[in-house]
Amino acid sequence: MSAFQVETVQSVHHWNDTLFSFKTSRSDSLRFKSGQFVMIGLEIEGKPLMRAYSVVSANYEDHLEFYSIKVPDGPLTSHLQHLKIGDQLLVSKKPTGSLILDHLKPGKNLYLLSTGTGLAPFMSVIRDPEFYDHFEKIILTHGVRWVSELGYKDYIDQGLPSHEYLGEMVQNQLIYYPTVTREEFHQMGRLTDLIRSKKMFRDIDLKELNPETDRVMICGSPSMLKDLVEILKEKGFVEGTSHAPGDYVIERAFVEK
Repeated sequence: MSAFQVETVQSVHHWNDTLFSFKTSRSDSLRFKSGQFVMIGLEIEGKPLMRAYSVVSANYEDHLEFYSIKVPDGPLTSHLQHLKIGDQLLVSKKPTGSLILDHLKPGKNLYLLSTGTGLAPFMSVIRDPEFYDHFEKIILTHGVRWVSELGYKDYIDQGLPSHEYLGEMVQNQLIYYPTVTREEFHQMGRLTDLIRSKKMFRDIDLKELNPETDRVMICGSPSMLKDLVEILKEKGFVEGTSHAPGDYVIERAFVEK
């Protein structure tokens, strides 16, 4: 198991019947960029069972945090959802991922478009001062089915703006735009529909997406990724990679079983 560190669970939070998050210790040797993911898992029947999970915590914090769905019969999540303080977790030593600042060209506004647990990497991004230094506005969207699935909403609305160090940047630069599809909420509809109809831009008082000024990070379900990439390509956006920075980067949300 030389490729993994053994970390200890420090806290567990159950958001609802289908979503939970947990924090673990963090090895001094683990370094990651905001937006990256690692492999995490447990030793099951004498073998490590690992899945990819984006890191929720900021890259400067002394712990690691992860956001997960619950699958009753899932090979890994059926165990993870029962984690308790003091339990041990395997964490890979090499973070990776496309949702990093290096893969984007300079721009004015940064859109973080997420659905479901695709919010996870962007929780790290919105707590990174480097992103606020590079963009005038950061727009975080989170599309879900039910209000109870809006994980971290209270923290984004109330906790982050009062943060001792980040508070002023968040208040001046961060726009949070949660949407719900199956329950009454002040912002309703599929994220892709809200973008195509331009309602989202009217709601946040910004012009529609423009490759000359805007940069985009996307993390969500495969169908959401497909639809959003189609929209971006129609508008002339070019995907960024590790070889050449672009106007947008994408990553499938790690909804692992």
